[in-house]
This record gives sequence, structure tokens and C-alpha cells, in this order.
Amino acid sequence: MILTVTLNAALDVTYFVDEVTPHTSHRVRRTDERAGGKGINVARVLAALGHPVIATGLAGGTTGRILREDLRASGLEDALVSVRGESRRTVAIVSERSGDATVFNPSGPHVDPESWQAFTRRFAELAARADVVVLAGSLPPGLPCDSYAGLVTTARAAGAVTVVDTSGAALLSALDAGPDVIKPNAAEILEVTGRADVADAAAELQARGARTVVASDGPQGLHAVTREGRYRALPPARLRGNPTGAGDACVAALAAGLATGLPWPDLLRDAVALSAAAVPAPLAGDFRRDLYDQFRTTVSVETPHASDSH
Repeated sequence: MILTVTLNAALDVTYFVDEVTPHTSHRVRRTDERAGGKGINVARVLAALGHPVIATGLAGGTTGRILREDLRASGLEDALVSVRGESRRTVAIVSERSGDATVFNPSGPHVDPESWQAFTRRFAELAARADVVVLAGSLPPGLPCDSYAGLVTTARAAGAVTVVDTSGAALLSALDAGPDVIKPNAAEILEVTGRADVADAAAELQARGARTVVASDGPQGLHAVTREGRYRALPPARLRGNPTGAGDACVAALAAGLATGLPWPDLLRDAVALSAAAVPAPLAGDFRRDLYDQFRTTVSVETPHASDSH
């Protein structure tokens, strides 16, 4: 079983318009509302691929109840833990002409110590049943930056493989717990390391505690620093669409590959194929199955060379 954690779950509200033009009013062609946050998006992709998955995290208020109802309606097992306050609502404006998305992300509800203790108890129970644990997204107000590090420690003690997809101080703090895989994007990894090269930044974060670093670089594919060496996985084509969910699809592929024991070249090929197939899908958590099947045979993975990170 794969367990996904979304500490800052959200109701994702998406408005589709012809084109986004600043300083004007827009006619909304259609609207979509669904449970979201990075870990929940990952769970959606995993479920669509047929992997057993449980979604946990924090949710509160009326919005939290809507999140739970949507998870159940989507066929996902709801293991969210209640918090005081109201879960956030994100807003995405998607241009149907270009596929580009403009996203607004509120900070989320404040998490008090009692709610956090209740969650960590529930998390320990779930992690004991999991083969892989995915910890993804931002931390809501009230949680210290080492929150993911503590969850990684708990999951690893239970024997689960851990995947962390976050940014900033939370990402750096998680390194102290030795996560099995971290998956920052290019902007995130360059920001936290101060380096100019994504591959070099990935090698630095591996040296600082991550066992494997997979950095996504948009149309430039994936840079991976593993125990076997460095890999580069290149997408088959540049696709138009909304790239918002591509990173979550990539994390889903990493979790699935780790759960089934895929070797790194095959795992990275799958991750690029799935993330590319998510770009033409209008909503995060979705992907084009036909493109995924096609790309799995056309993604290029460069052979590794010796890593200088250890």
C-alpha cells in the first residue's frame, strides 16, 4: 500500500476561460471543484494506475467536509484528520486557448499542537501498513519546518520507503531524517542550494542527507542522483497545456516504481512519461492514458556516470 500525506489539503477551484487578460472581466466557460493538495493529487494518479493507496493529511471546517466527500466520491480511502479552522480553497484560472494556468494558493488553517499530536498518532498507524509513504506539499501555519523530518523518521522506523516533495526550509529540514527520495523542481532546488546548475544542486542535496534526488526541470526532463550514479531522463516532446499537475504525476510514478521495485532507468522513464501525459490534462491529478502508454516507449534515459556527491 502507498500512503500519501497532504498536510495542507485544499479544495481546488478551477475556472476555465478563453484567455486570461489582466485588468479585464472574464466569462467563465466552466468550473471544476475537487479535493486537492499535492499528496491528494498523487493519490488520484496512483488510484488511476491501479495501486492501492490511502490519502491522509489535515482538513477542517466546511471545506474539510467537502474534501472528504469528494475523496469518497472519487473512490479514494479517506484517512484525513480533523483540525480546527477552515481548510483552504485554491483558485486556478486556466486559459482554454493556451492551456496556461494562473494559480492562487492561500496559506491554510493554523494547526494547533493537539491536532498535530492526533495526526502523528494516526500517521504512525498508517505508516506501519505502508510500503511507500509520500509526503507532499506545503506546511500549514502552526507547524514547524521540521514536521516532515519527524514524519520521515516515523515512516522509516516502520519500514516504509519515503518520498518527500516540498520546498524551502521544510525540504532542507527533511534532509536530516535521510528520506529515500526527494523530488524538488528546478526552481526549488536552485533556491535552497544557491547553485546555478540543477544537476549540481541535486548532488549537493544528496550529500546533505537525501538518499536519492530527482529534480524535475519542466520540458528539460528529470535530473536524478542515485546511489548508482547520475541519470538524465528526457521527455519525448514539448507539450502544450497546464503543467500544474505534472510534478504530482511524477511523484506518483516514483512511488509506484519504488513500491514495485523498478530499476532506476525504468522508474525514471515512467516518471517522465506520466508527468508529460499530465500536461494536456486540464486538472491536477489527471493524465492522458493514451499519451502515457505512448511515451513509456519513447522517453530517453541517459546512462549514468559516476556521481561525485559521495
